[in-house]
Amino acid sequence: MSKIKYNYIVWDWNGTLFDDLRLCVDIMNNILKRRNLQSISIERYKQVFDFPVKAYYQKLGFDFEKESFENLGTEFIEGYNQKRFECKLHDSVHELLHLLQGKGVKQFILSAREHNKLLDDLKYFAIYKFIEDVSGLDNHFAGGKVQLAKKLLQKHNIPLTECVLIGDTVHDAEVAKKVGIDCILVSYGHQSYERLSITGLPTVHSFSEIANYL
Repeated sequence: MSKIKYNYIVWDWNGTLFDDLRLCVDIMNNILKRRNLQSISIERYKQVFDFPVKAYYQKLGFDFEKESFENLGTEFIEGYNQKRFECKLHDSVHELLHLLQGKGVKQFILSAREHNKLLDDLKYFAIYKFIEDVSGLDNHFAGGKVQLAKKLLQKHNIPLTECVLIGDTVHDAEVAKKVGIDCILVSYGHQSYERLSITGLPTVHSFSEIANYL
């Protein structure tokens, strides 16, 4: 990596840097089981997971006339927070973030995770030291990231042509398009390659491939 195309990188967290895919599927299957609903495989999960996550819950068969999305979302996040430190970062995350930092690239985290919990996660996994700023939501219901992205770019006066967002969902592609920056998608996270490739954006199969596009 002799020359970097981008001076600013906005990273998604869950699925992109942090390998929590199986945990999310396991927790959701426990929730489904408690309500006698059909469980899902990892493959099925990657086909139906979406933002806002309320729509994803509906695809799984939850009836919000019987039980509120807020209750379900709280049940999920409580299970997630209890188990998240059993997960790990994707291979070579520290190495690439350290390399990029050494080359003067400014790196940011943009996530639909609740902000304070996100900070805890980044510090626990020793990522925080590579990051200029962190933007998470003020709740745990994962509604979306467009407004967060706009505020982040404006706050740091980031030139749009020098910035790329790296994420694992079609929503990340939508966010990048709406704020006017490039985007690279990763298919090892929470959505399938088939869904991501429809965007027409560069889509990689492993974290190590990301460097080829920077």
